[in-house]
Amino acid sequence: MDRKKVYSWAIYDWANSAFATTVMAGFFPVFFKQYWSQGTDPTLTTARLGTAITVGSLLIAALSPFLGALADTRGYKKLFCFITMLIGAGATSTLGFVPEGDWFLAVMIYGIAMMGFNSTGVFYDSLLPSVARGRDVHFASSLGYSLGYLGGGVLFLLNVLMYLKPHLFGLSSPVEGVKYSFFSVGIWWIGFSIPLFKNVPEPKVGHEDSIPIWKATRQSVQRLWKTGQQIYQHKNLFYFLLAYWIYIDGVFTVITMAVDFGMSIGFQASDLIAALLIVQFVGFPFALAFSKLADKFGSRSPILICLGVYAATVIFATQMTQPRHFYMLACIIGMVQGGVQALSRSLFTRMIPARSSGEYFGLFNLVGKFASIFGPILVGWGAYLSGEPRMGMLGLLVLFGLGGTLLFLVEEPSDAA
Repeated sequence: MDRKKVYSWAIYDWANSAFATTVMAGFFPVFFKQYWSQGTDPTLTTARLGTAITVGSLLIAALSPFLGALADTRGYKKLFCFITMLIGAGATSTLGFVPEGDWFLAVMIYGIAMMGFNSTGVFYDSLLPSVARGRDVHFASSLGYSLGYLGGGVLFLLNVLMYLKPHLFGLSSPVEGVKYSFFSVGIWWIGFSIPLFKNVPEPKVGHEDSIPIWKATRQSVQRLWKTGQQIYQHKNLFYFLLAYWIYIDGVFTVITMAVDFGMSIGFQASDLIAALLIVQFVGFPFALAFSKLADKFGSRSPILICLGVYAATVIFATQMTQPRHFYMLACIIGMVQGGVQALSRSLFTRMIPARSSGEYFGLFNLVGKFASIFGPILVGWGAYLSGEPRMGMLGLLVLFGLGGTLLFLVEEPSDAA
């Protein structure tokens, strides 16, 4: 294993996770309601934000497999990763210049930033097979997620201080603190991406790299269709993607609805921010620790353990009454969240041909983007029919149970420990 390449690849997770933590999970939803949509009905702001996220996610879900296949054909994985990184980081920094009340401009720029963030992950993930092979993939994938949790947590902690104590940074108000936080994410993202683009080589391709771009695009579409057929015929890989789609839906639902759930049962914003920080810093060592478990037991068993913990956590969430319970929940989620994501990525990496990793990860990303469909419905309708938000969370047990059952049918590659 070339550690320089592995660490240079993994540090990109440190770079772009700042967007997921500070912007997506932290400041943008609150700032959108209180600053850019001030005086607007909260239900309307939620609808506006949800529409923008949905449209952006669908666009990336539709484009990512084709872009991934094109990157394979032309040898453009690093180039596309670089371009989409600049789009995401540039749009994020631009959020700091959006004036008060201009919700439309804010949501448009946020949608562009999300598209950059999601699409750059396709090309970043597709570089993993060229960085590590066999069991080393467990370490590389887990290292990336662990550094992502740490890096996202470090910058988010700094940004929270900029918001709570702006005078310490020479800022005039919390609003200015949030604006500078958006700008800091863009700078952080670009700065810490340099090792990836400097030290990780572009995987070699064959003679296709000399063909015209229009022909490469046509070939990428043809290869994508063949890839889909191959996955369907390769039942083991098909079962894994089906299992992943179901259980990652539950995982993403917990991530996206945890703060909203905490607010619905009466917890304060300070409690929620503290919980987000706990998840980040607990996730750092445990994401890396799961790579050690994978070395000894393979990927499937640790993932199944994570899903079991998620199921128990959902049940525990229905019994929460105090903020300390929410902190305990954050600790438990932090322990398994990085593990289930990292090992899912590494297991998929070991099941696909390295040469076609771009198009395969395009489909992997497509599956991820179409997740969080059933989870919110189960939670929302469960809460509506029962009249109790706590009971709505129990619907996620279906996703973790069914996803785990399908994953149990998956056989790991022969190099598993």
